[in-house]
Amino acid sequence: MSKNEVYITAEGLKKLEEELDHLRVVRRQEVALRLREAIQGGDELIDNAEYEAAKNEQAFVEGRIIELERMLAKAQIIEHNKKSDIVEIGATVTIKEGNKKAETFTIVGAAEADPKDGLISNESPLGSALLSKQVGDAVEVEAPDGVIRFKVVKIK
Repeated sequence: MSKNEVYITAEGLKKLEEELDHLRVVRRQEVALRLREAIQGGDELIDNAEYEAAKNEQAFVEGRIIELERMLAKAQIIEHNKKSDIVEIGATVTIKEGNKKAETFTIVGAAEADPKDGLISNESPLGSALLSKQVGDAVEVEAPDGVIRFKVVKIK
């Protein structure tokens, strides 16, 4: 795995492409309109808070467009082999910590990680610890409160 590549599922790639299109087509025009209105509405641009806010928003939108363009240029689609016996990027893994309820996560690239939706990055402490493990393997993850031990219960 190269640091230059951005690992992403086909679904994640589509979401990033849609976000980029929305930023280019919709958000740029909205921000440009806000800037025009702020310029027309203020005598002193230096003291015009709306103008300043619109400039900041424009910088954010343009920065995000550049970030998305770079990610998409380096995108490598994750094609997980559903019959794999080991955890790899794209795998959905069920783990269990002691007597606690089992949890299920899909290992994805950092660009589409969203832990609240069960998508964890292959670069995260848990994601990287799970890579190459098999059902039954113990996994140790260094956490702020100390080492947490999990067991791999299922891979699909």
